[in-house]
Parts: sequence; structure tokens; C-alpha cells
Amino acid sequence: MALSMSLKFKYIFFIVVIHVVLLVLIYFLLKDQLWYFLASEVLVFASIYFSYLLYRSFIRPIDLLHSGTDAIADKDFSVKYLKTGSTEVDNLVDVYNTMIETLRDERTKISEQSYFIEKLIEVTPLGIIIMDYDGLISNINPAAKVNLGMAKDEKVIGKSLSDYPSQIMELLSNQSSGAPQIVSVNGVDKFKIQANEVIHQGFKRRFILIDDLSKELIQSEKDAYGRIIRMMAHEVNNSMGAINSILDTVVEFGFEEGGDMELKESLLIARKRNEGLSTFMANYASLLRLPPPAKQKMDLAKLLKKAGKLFSHNANGKNIKITIEVPNHQVSIKADPVLLEQAISNMIKNAIESVEQDGEIIISCSGEPASFTISDNGPGISEEVAQKLFTPFFSTKTTGQGVGLMLIRDVLQSHQAEFKLSTDPKTGWTNFKVNFI
Repeated sequence: MALSMSLKFKYIFFIVVIHVVLLVLIYFLLKDQLWYFLASEVLVFASIYFSYLLYRSFIRPIDLLHSGTDAIADKDFSVKYLKTGSTEVDNLVDVYNTMIETLRDERTKISEQSYFIEKLIEVTPLGIIIMDYDGLISNINPAAKVNLGMAKDEKVIGKSLSDYPSQIMELLSNQSSGAPQIVSVNGVDKFKIQANEVIHQGFKRRFILIDDLSKELIQSEKDAYGRIIRMMAHEVNNSMGAINSILDTVVEFGFEEGGDMELKESLLIARKRNEGLSTFMANYASLLRLPPPAKQKMDLAKLLKKAGKLFSHNANGKNIKITIEVPNHQVSIKADPVLLEQAISNMIKNAIESVEQDGEIIISCSGEPASFTISDNGPGISEEVAQKLFTPFFSTKTTGQGVGLMLIRDVLQSHQAEFKLSTDPKTGWTNFKVNFI
């Protein structure tokens, strides 16, 4: 606008000076010649008029340019100009209108693409974290918040990954750009994480992808060990049935009075061992026959009291104190009481076996949201063992089958419950925490 005012002033000043000089000269030169004087005055006024038309022709395109640049500066791409009839101005109008249409189309296309990408990032099941130039979180989608255990409405924009002291956050902070990495968290959840960098506006920006593989891997594991267990159970049961029948016949009819009693005792031991093998296979087969939960409204506090009292006698025999800290009021949840009691019983049994002798187990419960914790002051869980918890057939016991934790995992997951089994490094207590969401 300053440039336009400067040109206007210069032009008007020039025209005024020229015509004032002409009028003065005509007055002094032709004041005695009336007709020449009048004719000259008419020519001067005609010159002033044509100067005005020329002024409009020169200044109007400049005004047009200024108003157009102001509209572009305000990001207003809706302003278009009509043709004036002047060839020069109309050419300028055509160029401007074409440019504005192109800018408007590009802006609309970019806005649509940006909106589409934003919505795609928001609804994708793949967790996505986008960092800014300073390495702080600039965008995070709901899937990533779920994977990282954050609340949906938690404000994390502008914060660093290191502000969240969790195992997976620590892994993400140390994740280098390049090939994806499979990580295990709490022995249950498995994630594929990958960090990459892109050049944006001349600077590197980092983004992290988190793919939750837990459900797919667990289902694959179930399918794999299910086929193995069915095949083993079929062969073992068929063989055991025939062998036990022969052993029973030999024991009952194959020995006379005064016969080899040591051999008979050995056959009875073999028979008992076969029964143990059948029980061994039945434990594994029970995982395959786990029914879907028949959920109903139930009192979690009452169930925990019942389970705790059930194991009190066994615990007292090992000098293990079971403390039940549950509220007197009802803690309502929707769950299958049979399956959940089976899972809780396995948790308490594992806690007793972990303590072994002279220790304490605390069973606690709270509501809103409903949750419970079974804690013991046993030797704890090492970092190496923690990564293998809930893995099929894994057990730290010499005679363990690895069935208990698998059953607990399947029951809790069928109830959509969140759970974590870990040892607190500060207190040394091992806590099995379960939250119903």
C-alpha cells in the first residue's frame, strides 16, 4: 500500500506541476490573444482529463495487485475480480483469478489429505507416536495410548517419552531408527516397535510405530499347542487304556498265593504312574476345554474371602499367614464365578508355593474400578523369568507343567481384565494385580 500511495503521489504531483506551468505560460503568452488563449485552455483541460484516464489505467492494476496480495496474506482464496474492459487489466485479472483458483484447489486438497491422514492415524489399530523437532510428542493416536497404558484423555502433547517411567516407554526411548524389534512386556504383552525418521521442512522428525501382537501370538500359540496336546492325549489315552487293562488283569489273576509280591507291587506302581500320566495330560487338555465365560453379577470381595479361607489350612501348615483385606461392602463385577474362582485359586496356590515356608500372603480388593491384588513376600521374580511368564509350558518348578499361569491368563483375558505379575524392587513383595475394565 505504501508503494501504491508513493506512485499515486508522484504521478499526481507531476501532472499538477506540468499543468500549472502550462496554464501560467499560456496566460502570460496569450493573454492578449483571446481566442488562442481560450483554445489553449481547452487543450490544457483536455490534457488534464486524459492524464486522469491514464492515471486510472496505471494505478488500477497496482491497486488490484495490492488488494490481491492482501487477500493472499490473509489466506482468503475466495476473492476473485471481474473484468473491466481494459486489455491490460483484464489480462492481470485472468492471471490472478487462475492463480487464486489453483491455490484454493491445492489448499482444499491439502486440507482434505491432512484430515484424511489425521483420521486414519486416529482410527488405525497401529499405535503411532510422532515427535517434533525437539524430540517431544507432537501427536499420539488412541491405539498408542492404550498400548502405553495411558488414559484416553491424558494430555501428552509437548512431553517427552522419558516423562513416563514404564517398561515399554523405556524401550521406546532407547529404540534406534531402523529395523523393527519384538519386545515383551510383563511376560504377557508382546509388541513390535519400529522407529523411523523423515525430513520435514529441512529438519529430521522421528516417529514410532507400535504394533500389538499379543492377541495374534496368543491365538497362534493356542492353535499350535492345541494340536500337539490333542495328538498327545489321543496317543497316551489309547495306550494307557490298553496297558492299564493288561496290568489290572495280571495283578488280579496273574499271581497265586505266595507269588512274587515284589513284582506285583511294581505292577501296582506302574499302574499308579499311568494314572499320573493320564492326569498330566488331562491338565493340559483342560486348557483346550476352557469354556467361554458365562458372566453374571457377582461380589468380588466375597469370592476373594472364600478363596482365601479355602487355602488357610494349607498355608497354616507351612507357617504362612494369609491376610484378607477386602471391603465389607459388595464389590460388584460381571464375571463367570466358576472360572474366576479357578483362576484366583491358582494365584493363591502359586503364592503359597512361592513362599514355601514362614511367610505372608495378602489378598486385597478395591472398587471403582473393581480390582484385586494377591501379594506374597516370597523370593520374587527375576527379570529373566518375568519375560517368560505366561509362556506356554514354562514353569520354574521342577515338577511344574506350566499350566497354572496359562489357565489364569486365559480366564482373565476372556474377562477383558488387565493384569500384571511382578516383584516390587523396593519392597521385595511380588504382586499379582488384576483390574476389571
